[in-house]
Amino acid sequence: MVRNPHILLIISSLSAGGAERVITEMANWWTAHGRRVTVLTLSGTDQDHYQLNLSVGRIALDFWGRALTPWQAINKRVRRIMKLREAVLAEAPDIVISFMDTTNVRSLIALTGSGVPVIISERTDPRYHDIGSFWPLARRLIYPCSAALVVQTRPVAGWGRGIVPARKVTVIPNFVRTLPDPKTSTRDKFTILSVGRLGREKGYDILLSAFAEAGGSEKGWHLTILGEGNERDNLERLVGDRGLTGSVSLPGIVREPAEWMQRTCLFVLSSRFEGFPNALLEAMACGCAVIAADCPSAPAEIIHNGINGLLVPAENVRALGDAMLRLMDDEDLRQSLGTQALEVKTVFSQESIMGLWDALIEKVLHERDSTHE
Repeated sequence: MVRNPHILLIISSLSAGGAERVITEMANWWTAHGRRVTVLTLSGTDQDHYQLNLSVGRIALDFWGRALTPWQAINKRVRRIMKLREAVLAEAPDIVISFMDTTNVRSLIALTGSGVPVIISERTDPRYHDIGSFWPLARRLIYPCSAALVVQTRPVAGWGRGIVPARKVTVIPNFVRTLPDPKTSTRDKFTILSVGRLGREKGYDILLSAFAEAGGSEKGWHLTILGEGNERDNLERLVGDRGLTGSVSLPGIVREPAEWMQRTCLFVLSSRFEGFPNALLEAMACGCAVIAADCPSAPAEIIHNGINGLLVPAENVRALGDAMLRLMDDEDLRQSLGTQALEVKTVFSQESIMGLWDALIEKVLHERDSTHE
């Protein structure tokens, strides 16, 4: 087996997002520990939000573009697959790790028959994430060709075992990246924060309604939601409709959300479904008191209700509003939950989670070598 394998990571882009941040942190971790790593994106570098270490190899295919006719679309898809295959094989990696559903399908098709083992990773809950009508069928047909399927939670592992042989499914959650120690003295006692893409799955319409029901504005609290997405117009309209103008901010994407987490005392995750929320982990690692919707499929694997945070039923405005009101009115409880939340830095440390990835790579390469003997 290769003692120090060349790892090639594939993702659509390095734009602002949870999966993009994780793959960047993985690449940087491995190179810092003496591994050879290359990151390949289907998009160009103009979309990069996260920064790779200079020692990480970088390939940006930048092969998107509109097709004007159906035949042109077919031709473009074929050429993209061939371009992806050529780029990967030119790097001669020992193993490929692909992130996210449609990119996984493309990677597996491109590398069919190449002899390069491909680990694929789902980064959200595929039972709820809509990717159209073609891609779910393609996923069912091509995923069994993978060397392994990585999911982030036990419930999604059950889904995975219906797609690929059970022995190929591995659960590896997200890790907490290294963050500065929180400073209680710098916290604003009247701020609530949420971070994520402004999409329907994040449930920000629920959060805004719950904030209004809890009387956050009347109590002098301010809610900030960091992120960008196609729900911005709807959310801005809802802010006005609920009389929250002046008490809610939507600043968009920021370079370092953790700096905002360091200053807030309450973080809320209102999602309808999740993969394994980086923002929730980082808020807890920053010592925030947190409230999370008990949605599929990760918050209950992170939060012990009433100990290191509060869990509320998903898509329940009243329950979320009651929890927010409870913590807005109880500073001692906020401090207690925030202190206990810091344990995620140990439970989900980057060292332990990257150890799981290393073990999986070793297993896959061992299996490959065994079949060639």
